[in-house]
Amino acid sequence: MLYVLQQTLNALQLGSIYALIALGYTLVYSILRMINFAHGDIFMVGGFVCFAAATYLQLPFAVTLLLAMGCTAILGAGLERLAYRPLRDAPRVSAVITALGCGIFLEHFVLWLSPYPQHVPALLQNQTWSLGGLSVSSIQTAIVAIAVALMLVLDFIVQRTMLGLAMRGISMDMKAVALMGVPVDLVISSTFAFGAALGGAAGVLYSLAYPVVDPYMGVLMGWKAFIAAVLGGIGHIRGAVLGGFLLGAVEILVTAFLPSTYRDLTVFTLLLMLLIVRPHGILGRPTLQKV
Repeated sequence: MLYVLQQTLNALQLGSIYALIALGYTLVYSILRMINFAHGDIFMVGGFVCFAAATYLQLPFAVTLLLAMGCTAILGAGLERLAYRPLRDAPRVSAVITALGCGIFLEHFVLWLSPYPQHVPALLQNQTWSLGGLSVSSIQTAIVAIAVALMLVLDFIVQRTMLGLAMRGISMDMKAVALMGVPVDLVISSTFAFGAALGGAAGVLYSLAYPVVDPYMGVLMGWKAFIAAVLGGIGHIRGAVLGGFLLGAVEILVTAFLPSTYRDLTVFTLLLMLLIVRPHGILGRPTLQKV
C-alpha cells in the first residue's frame, strides 16, 4: 500500500506537467477547432529558455519561470500571427500541415543552437520529508503546487473575466462575436499566448524534475499531452486537466508494476479504446449541428 501511495505522488508530478501542456492544446482547439501540433515544441523551447536562464544568466527559479512563460507566450502569439492567421479560412488540413512544419522548424532551430542534450542546473534545493514512511520531496511539492496554481489562474481568466467571456463566445460563434465589436484577432492571439505560456511553464517544471533538455523532447511529450487532452475531452479545459493526471497515473503505475517497455504501448492503447467507446472524451460532449 505504501508503495502505491509513493507511486501516486510520482503520478501527480508527471500528471501536472501533462495537464499544463494539454491545456495549450485544448485552448486553441476550443476557439479555432485546430490542433496546434507545434505545441509540444513550444514546451521544448520553454525547457531550453530555462536552461539558458539558469546556466548563463544564473537567474533564480521564480524569474526563470516568468521568463520562460513570457518567451513562449510571445512565440505562441507570433506563430499565430505569421503562420496560422493567414490560413484561418483555408481547409483545415492546411493548418495541420503548417503546425507540423512550425514544430519541425522549432526543433531544428534549437538543434542548430544546441545540438546536444543539456543539463539544467538545480534551480531549487531538493529536500525530502518522510511522512509515515512516505517520501515527499520539495521539488515534487513545488511542481504540483505551481501547476495547480496556474490551472486555477487559467480557469479564473476563462470563467470570470471579459477576455474569458470573449474566448467562450468565439468558441460558439466567431462571426457573431465579431459583429458585436469584439476584437477577434486579439482574443485569438491572447489564447495562443496563454496556451504557449503554460507550455513554457511545463518545460521549466519538467527541467526541474528531469534536469536534461533535448531538442526532440517535445515530440513524445507533445503527443502524450495531446492524448491527455483527447482523454479528458478536447476543447474542455477541466477535461484536459483530468486527462493529464489520468495519463500520468497510467504511465507511472504501468512502469511500477510492469516492464517500462509497456508504458507507451499502454498509453496509446488507452487512447484507441477511449476513441472507440467514448470518442468525445470523458468530459467532452458530442457536437450537435442543426440541419
